[in-house]
Amino acid sequence: MKVFTKTSIVLAAVAAIALSGCAEKKVCNTPVAKIAKVDNRDAEIKALQAELAEARAKSAKVVTVTKTVKGPNELYPPNAEPGKCYARVLVPAKYEIKTEKVLVKEPGERVEVIPAKYGWKTEKVLVKEASEKIVPVPAQYKTVTEKILVKPATKKLVKVPAKYKTVTEKILVKPAATTWKRGRGLVEKVDGTTGEIMCLVETPPVYKTITKKVLVSPATVKEVEVPAVYKTITKRVVAKPATTKTVPVPAVYKTVKVKTVIEPAKTKTIPIPPVYKTVTKKVKVSEPVLKWKVVKCRTVLH
Repeated sequence: MKVFTKTSIVLAAVAAIALSGCAEKKVCNTPVAKIAKVDNRDAEIKALQAELAEARAKSAKVVTVTKTVKGPNELYPPNAEPGKCYARVLVPAKYEIKTEKVLVKEPGERVEVIPAKYGWKTEKVLVKEASEKIVPVPAQYKTVTEKILVKPATKKLVKVPAKYKTVTEKILVKPAATTWKRGRGLVEKVDGTTGEIMCLVETPPVYKTITKKVLVSPATVKEVEVPAVYKTITKRVVAKPATTKTVPVPAVYKTVKVKTVIEPAKTKTIPIPPVYKTVTKKVKVSEPVLKWKVVKCRTVLH
């Protein structure tokens, strides 16, 4: 790595002109021009190399230029042709505008906390524990019907009255007889003189119906049994006496709404992509170099 400044560039140009022997009259009185007139070419080259080395040393801290050292004969133009003058000309560095993607932020991860999800549910809460209690069982009654004797059976004499029956009889009131009766029309006339009709008519007997009571059986006395007299009564009797029993008392519960966790809280790792920025910058393509170029000079002209 060699460092050049504007001063070194000027000195290099002056040295090139001196080597070509074509400096103007106004600059020919300089020490470099005097050295160029010396016939001993080796001495001229050594002097110029010394001056160039001194100029390079002074400007080493200002500009850095990469230069490839080609060897000890770098002050001579390559492939030089007789009758031509050459000068070392500084070719400036070449730059290009390039756009590139620059990483601004490295990729990373972000931890996101997902809160728990809650909901409501119904629960049965014990209010009172199960227990037992003694309960009296009342007596049980029933209604029964009983027949009780009021008067025992006896015997007694009973007078049986006479029995009669009613009969109907037909008795003759008037016997049958014949009698004359007058006729009732011309057909029944017998005597045409008087015109009076007489008929002999039979009169039937006359009967009368009478009803009379006839004794069937005379009055008597008989012994009759008098049955016992009973009375039906209804009464309430004990069917089952009173007792006690142990009754279980169930537990008492209360329904309440309880807030419960449906989904617990959790964390989620989210990758964060890298952040890039597109920047445009000037990139050096080639370093500044000294090149030999053909120039016009007095040495060739004279």
